[in-house]
Amino acid sequence: MFLVCYSEMGANLLKTLVFTILVPGTVAGYIPYVLRGRTFQPAAGLALLGALPLAAGLPIYLWCAWDFATAGRGTPLPLDAPRRLVVRGLYRFVRNPMYVGVLLLLSGQAILFASGPTIWYMLAVALFFHSFVVFYEEPALLRRFGESYAEYRARVPRWIPNLRQEIRESK
Repeated sequence: MFLVCYSEMGANLLKTLVFTILVPGTVAGYIPYVLRGRTFQPAAGLALLGALPLAAGLPIYLWCAWDFATAGRGTPLPLDAPRRLVVRGLYRFVRNPMYVGVLLLLSGQAILFASGPTIWYMLAVALFFHSFVVFYEEPALLRRFGESYAEYRARVPRWIPNLRQEIRESK
């Protein structure tokens, strides 16, 4: 039994790694790089300000991807979604921390490189994420996980973390 779970987790981690390289790597890495003119030259005086969201966004995404593969027994790919509802880690505070992490990566690059096209791109990605979550992901999660997702959705906000809720629950 342990070997089956271990190999399943390893497979989920590998699939998550491939997905991460292909999808978020393209969305939050390659496309912004092309939009800013294929440069890594930071704008003068904005390095620290842009580095902060970058430094937050990557670990947020990676932590959530890990939780999907290990606790959720799936991947971020909707076709291979977690088989268990993930409500641990950052998901205790906000329902969509993985998307928040990607948006932090994009906003950090927009600031760091003072890139107007990257700002507009980030806003378009945010609109896409919101639409995808509202019109596809939330209804699919409700069908899949039923009342447990409905309770989770009622308790945990979609985009803005509710740290006070977690503090109240832990007392």
